[in-house]
Amino acid sequence: MTGTDEPVLLTIQGRAAHITLNRPRALNALTHTMVERIDEALTVWEHDPTVETVVLTGAGERGLCAGGDIRAIYEDAKAGGSASAAFWRDEYRLNARIARYPKPYVALMDGIVMGGGVGVSAHGSVRIVTGRSRVAMPETGIGFVPDVGGTYLLGLAPGELGTHLALTGTPVGAADALLCGLADHFVPADLLPRLLADLATTGVWDVMERYVRQPPPGVLAEQRAWIDTCYRADTVEEIISRLRAHPDPEAARAAETLTERSPTALKVTLAALRRARRLGPLERVLEQEYRVSCAALSSHDLTEGIRAQVIDKDRAPKWSPDTLADVTDADVDRFFTPPEPPGPGTAPCSGSGPGLAPLASAQEEPW
Repeated sequence: MTGTDEPVLLTIQGRAAHITLNRPRALNALTHTMVERIDEALTVWEHDPTVETVVLTGAGERGLCAGGDIRAIYEDAKAGGSASAAFWRDEYRLNARIARYPKPYVALMDGIVMGGGVGVSAHGSVRIVTGRSRVAMPETGIGFVPDVGGTYLLGLAPGELGTHLALTGTPVGAADALLCGLADHFVPADLLPRLLADLATTGVWDVMERYVRQPPPGVLAEQRAWIDTCYRADTVEEIISRLRAHPDPEAARAAETLTERSPTALKVTLAALRRARRLGPLERVLEQEYRVSCAALSSHDLTEGIRAQVIDKDRAPKWSPDTLADVTDADVDRFFTPPEPPGPGTAPCSGSGPGLAPLASAQEEPW
């Protein structure tokens, strides 16, 4: 590979070190190699006194990052899942590291920011959205569950906004990302080049004063009433029932969206989100997400969802079970069951998770 062909470009411009996700044809989807290179760079820059700020951007015009490389996950799941388990272990460790990074970590969440893209940006200390931002955790649409600390972030959102976004996978713009705590500042996209240039010579907080603006209005603030009323129910079935009964047409649209999602993924997502609110620090939630993600590798719906949305693109997944009523409590509990100790013939995710829980007990909350 030439330098510009590398999937992650690492440069230093004055006081600022830059990470550029560089797979624009794949909307900068993350691979294991990319995660490793970012982590290595953060280690070097943490101890480099000339680096005051780290900046994350994405190559191309479409967005920062559309998530993990789900084509690779699809092929790996069919083969047994060991590569995906290793990828998630290192990815979730990176997410936690970003949340604890001792220097300002500035994420330009311009354009599409989904799944794993949220993980490498929304845990940063300075999270910037633009008028082009579309931020989402769309995992239930492929038979998966929000990960990369997504259940932690969405669990902290006001009221039940996080539940709505987690279950439906609805993308949000700048104002709604700010409302939900997924971002900190709005900067118009045409000002980003000047902002980046100023970071080379000026401290991040002085720079931000010059560029932060008020975002255009969002939609979630006006929808809080029906969202909070409907999504505080204890089960997905009751949530859908309340949505269908509510007079707001947006509630009916949300109900219709949920009927298209994986029934298993919906129930596991609701359980994961509610459990995450009680777990405390990010690291403990990432440990839970790792367990859930590994369980999903052996599920029918993950490979079927990726097949329908990405491989064959027929947009007609055949979920199994195909109704919420057929997803039992035992089916959901399986995703949260502690793994067996590793040994001959055990699954690739058996044994310990990312190893983040001990760190959680020794750290304060990231926010």
